[in-house]
Amino acid sequence: MPAARFTALGDSFVEGRGDVAADGSYIGWARRFARRMGVAAQETRNLGAYQATTQVVVDTQLHQALVRKSPLIGVIVGVNDLVQDYAPDRFAVNLRTIFGSLAGLDTTVFTASYPDIPANLPLPAEFRDLLRARFAYANDVLREVCSETHTLHLDIAADTDWSGRELWSADGLHPNTDGHDRFAEDMADLVERASWLTAA
Repeated sequence: MPAARFTALGDSFVEGRGDVAADGSYIGWARRFARRMGVAAQETRNLGAYQATTQVVVDTQLHQALVRKSPLIGVIVGVNDLVQDYAPDRFAVNLRTIFGSLAGLDTTVFTASYPDIPANLPLPAEFRDLLRARFAYANDVLREVCSETHTLHLDIAADTDWSGRELWSADGLHPNTDGHDRFAEDMADLVERASWLTAA
């Protein structure tokens, strides 16, 4: 089996939940991104899994991604750590393991910041504030790791379009079709700009 040209690792955001095809399968940003980048379906490998944490990625997905490593790799993971399995030191170590392992001169690795998902959820104010503090910490760690590993970083947390409900599905946790499409387009733009700068 030939190596994939694009591999995506992570949780249900990567799996594609919230963006459902007519046959009931998930489309998702990863498939949309691959099409935008001219990567065929058979050259795309999506390892995203529902409820995956950073520990799940380290334990089960990272090895698969490193075997016949793709030249283009996307990683979106961490929200499940923040909302249901919170251990800040482990979270930071796992992010460094994931992005440090994937980094390399022959690979473009990209990720995105954690948007204000707590704002989308029906939560008591105190718990929402607690989650927002966790998300802020996670974004600080992610920025450091991206800088250390030369990982491309799309800062959707700073994009006001992601702070409303228009790009989110009814559950508030997953992008809807418009959200997945917007994410794919913005990420493709970031990767293409970085490729152009590198080539220059």
